[in-house]
Amino acid sequence: MQYIKFGNSDLTVSRICMGCMGFGDANNGQHSWTIDEEHSREIIRRGLDLGVNFFDTAIAYQSGTSEQYLGRALWEYAKREDVVVATKFLPRTQDDIRAGITGQQHIERMINRSLANLGIDYVDLYIYHMWDYETPLYDIMEGLNNVVKAGKVRYIGISNCFAYQLAKANALAENEGFAKFVSVQGHYNLIFREEEREMAKLCREDNIAMTPYSALAGGRLSRLPGETSKRLQEDSYARLKYDAAAGQDSVIIDRVVKLAKDKRVSMTEIALAWLLTKVTSPVVGATKLHHIEGAAKATELELSAEELSYLEEPYVPHKLVGVMAQNTQASAKESHVWSAGNQKI
Repeated sequence: MQYIKFGNSDLTVSRICMGCMGFGDANNGQHSWTIDEEHSREIIRRGLDLGVNFFDTAIAYQSGTSEQYLGRALWEYAKREDVVVATKFLPRTQDDIRAGITGQQHIERMINRSLANLGIDYVDLYIYHMWDYETPLYDIMEGLNNVVKAGKVRYIGISNCFAYQLAKANALAENEGFAKFVSVQGHYNLIFREEEREMAKLCREDNIAMTPYSALAGGRLSRLPGETSKRLQEDSYARLKYDAAAGQDSVIIDRVVKLAKDKRVSMTEIALAWLLTKVTSPVVGATKLHHIEGAAKATELELSAEELSYLEEPYVPHKLVGVMAQNTQASAKESHVWSAGNQKI
C-alpha cells in the first residue's frame, strides 16, 4: 500500500479509502444490497491487513449502522491513532428548520450522534455531505469550526458541491479565522470526468485533497459487459447516474477490458490505476473481500502515458445527474434570489 499527505492537513492516508456505504443493516436503510456486521468486519480487517488506514462512512448510511459496524471493527482490529476515520452529515431537515434548530446546533447534534455510533472521541475528517441551500453558509462554517475547536473533529471536508461553492466557503473561513475544507468528495471516475472542468483545477491550485466516490461507477468499471451483481440489479441511484450514457460509456469500458486482458490484471486495477493519477485517495466501496484486494493491487500498477491516453480518448461530456443535478437547480434558484437583492451569506 502507498500513502500520501492529505492536502493541507497533517494526516497521512492510504491511497485507497475504504468506502463503507455497503456496510449496515439492510432493514434499516435505503439499500437492500448492504452486508451484515459479520461480513463487514471481515472486509474491514482484510483492508487493515492490506495497509488501508482510511475509512469513509456517514450517519446517513443505513441509519447509522454503517458507523456502528465500522467503529466496533476498528475498536477490535486497530489502534485509534493508526486509522483515519471520516464521516459525513446531511443538511437540516424541514422539521429541524420548523423547530428553529440552527445550523450550528444541527452540526453539534450530528457529530455527537456519529461519535456515539463510532464509539470514538473524535473523527479525523468531518464531511459536509451536500450543500445546504436552506442554511446560511456562515452558520455552517461557524458550526464546523466550533466542533473543530471542541476537539471532536480534526479536519473538515465537503462533498457534492461545485467549485465556486468550495472556493466561496474557504474564502469565508479564511476571512473569519474558521477551519477550512481540506478535501472534497465528488463524483469522479473514468466514465464520469466532469470534475475535471473546474474542481480538479481548484484542488490542484489550493492543495485540496480529492477523494472521489463511485470510483468504479457502481461496478461498471469492474465487471465484464453482461456480468451482473445484486448491486448492479438493485442500486437504482447508480442506474440513474449511468444508464442514460451507457452507450457512450461502453466504448471506454471495452478499452478497460482490453487493457486488463493485455496486462493480465483485473478491470478494477486498470480503472483505479487511472484514477490514482488524478486524485489523492479514491473512495472504493467493498462488499466482498476481492473488492478491497483488487483495489489495493491497483496502487502497485503503473500505466504508461499511451495507456492513459487510450483510456481517456473516447470520453464525451456527461450531463450532471442525481445530487449534482439537484444542486444545479438549487444554485440557479439561489442566484435568482441574490439578484433580487435578498442575499444571504
